[in-house]
Amino acid sequence: MIWNFTKMHGAGNDFVVLDGVRQSIELTPVRARALADRHFGVGADQILLVENPLHPDADFRYRIFNADGGEVEHCGNGARCFVRFVHEQGLSRRNPLRAEISTGLIVLHEADDGQVSADMGRTAFTPPDLAFDPAGLDTRGCSEDTLYRLDLPPEAGEVWCSLVAISNPHAVVQVDDVDTHPVARQGPAIESHPRFAQRVNAGFMQVIDRRHIRLRVYERGAGETLACGTGACAAAVAGIRRGLLDSPVRVDTRGGALQIDWDGQVLRMQGPATTVFHGQIDIDALTATL
Repeated sequence: MIWNFTKMHGAGNDFVVLDGVRQSIELTPVRARALADRHFGVGADQILLVENPLHPDADFRYRIFNADGGEVEHCGNGARCFVRFVHEQGLSRRNPLRAEISTGLIVLHEADDGQVSADMGRTAFTPPDLAFDPAGLDTRGCSEDTLYRLDLPPEAGEVWCSLVAISNPHAVVQVDDVDTHPVARQGPAIESHPRFAQRVNAGFMQVIDRRHIRLRVYERGAGETLACGTGACAAAVAGIRRGLLDSPVRVDTRGGALQIDWDGQVLRMQGPATTVFHGQIDIDALTATL
């Protein structure tokens, strides 16, 4: 079966985008892993699938599959690429668009300058919101936030993290320098920590000033990516709640800059969305090789 696809990225966080409106797409975990494979497939951090909506108030349904094949709740950089894809492909001229994700509706708008803004939806901070078990852990208050101490394997040490759920779960750690911090050791240990029943995205935030941070994110099911939209939102929100930051916050990732606005209720992200190329792939032949 031949599938048409588009390769896109948002600040270096890259995606294979599939049109499930005009072609029949049955995206299984095996097929998602095959498409995401950087040696034998197209290569991507996530696979995005655009479908007709199930919700009566949505324009489209937007689904996200990580490189490991697992379907997840949200992807901010992917949401911006979703809007650009829908407009470029002529699927809709509506602007803003209302997209249905697994946890509700998000609103997205493409500006004349090419930037895309996204209303990121629900934000929450309690352990149940992240399927997190806090029993027996040391905690400390930090302005409006609560930090939890996680013990990691001996080679990774320990961390104090904020909990932020933006449809998907994030643990945010403040570090002195994102370039020298041992993200490669701590990221996987946090992501798969047994306290998180559904795993977690691990963010490492360096505060530059009250409106500027640098960020690296080890994403659940994808590893470290060049940018993470929901991770940028989680870091900015955590920094504001800790009393370290003021909105709006510029978030510099390794793939580019994002802007996060949060007033305690409404959370918005703005950043780029770029089309790289279009192609076709025989999905059955691809999966047969892996």
